[in-house]
Amino acid sequence: MAKGDPGASTRGRRAAPRSRKAATGDPELVQLLTPTGERIESVTGPDGTEYRVDFTDEEYRGLYRDLVLVRKLDAEATALQRQGELGIWASLLGQEAAQVGSGRALRTQDMAFPTYREHGVLYCRGIDPIMPLGLFRGVDQGGWDPNEFKFNMYTIVIGAQTLHATGYAMGVAMDGKTGTDDGEAVIAYFGDGATSQGDVNEAFVWAGVFNSPLVFFCQNNQYAISEPLERQTRIPLYRRAAGFGFPGIRVDGNDVLATYAVTRHALDNARHGQGPSLIEAYTYRMGAHTTSDDPTRYRIASEVEAWQAKDPIARMKAFLEREQIADSDFFAEVDEQARREAIELRERVLAMPNPEPVTMFDHVYPNGSPLLDEQRAQFNKYFDSFEGSTH
Repeated sequence: MAKGDPGASTRGRRAAPRSRKAATGDPELVQLLTPTGERIESVTGPDGTEYRVDFTDEEYRGLYRDLVLVRKLDAEATALQRQGELGIWASLLGQEAAQVGSGRALRTQDMAFPTYREHGVLYCRGIDPIMPLGLFRGVDQGGWDPNEFKFNMYTIVIGAQTLHATGYAMGVAMDGKTGTDDGEAVIAYFGDGATSQGDVNEAFVWAGVFNSPLVFFCQNNQYAISEPLERQTRIPLYRRAAGFGFPGIRVDGNDVLATYAVTRHALDNARHGQGPSLIEAYTYRMGAHTTSDDPTRYRIASEVEAWQAKDPIARMKAFLEREQIADSDFFAEVDEQARREAIELRERVLAMPNPEPVTMFDHVYPNGSPLLDEQRAQFNKYFDSFEGSTH
């Protein structure tokens, strides 16, 4: 998988791609890969930071593989919901580069706090893709060990995870785990709509005041469910960071290379004790907010088509072809792997056993309680009353 150093010099194997300075207008964003697949060697951000990546050919191909596999697994989950096998699903379609780029920028010791849509980050942290599907199928609580994978469980309440991340990051600093190259950093994911929540703004306050080693990663996919961005803010979201006393930057969220470079830089600053920062990954939700949503009611087809031209997978493929890093055999092999893994995921979902209703009481308290025992007994009595009934 990709492990390149965004601060390293380029190898010069090919004709050197161009460099540029980030635009000073609006939108102002860091981009290392254009929508047509043209590579930009380096970009100087508004604060003078130079962003670049220096991956091997295998690492570039690995990023492309990540993007394709994550999209295919996500599409399979959407299909499962449409067929009645999942209760709901929140697709990441269109946001693969933001998630894979930031997910691969995390080091082993870093901790991530997701929403309910970070399937790509989950994949990059090595968690079995079946894990969240148990939650959305309603057969378990969708749990994994956050400490094992350094990835917290999905959070449904909008913005709540930013406070959890802030508290965790404060603990990291208090434990003396920052200040070195091996220091620990924390990342909190949320959407543009969450920036209107009190929890997120409170997290900004606490993280800034306590200089917490935390990267706030906002995936600005242009819509808070059906509300467009202009109803959320009068200024670009990344500029809000200045009001809380820490830096903010906007990155092309459909560019996996730029997302990686910007996130790795922010995480390294955090782990060295330089405090929090805000990344606004400027991207687009190509599908519905969730499978219970109908995006055709609040956005027009021409807008979707315009963003399709910026597709993160298409631009990475164009880059690989342009630089002769991958050929048709490689692309076919990746597609076949994605197909196999999607089929396997489907089979595993369908094989999930339905839990007995009474098991809802099993993990409420670690040691049980008399009140819980009474409730369990009452439920069992009620449930047994249906035995032999046609209902």
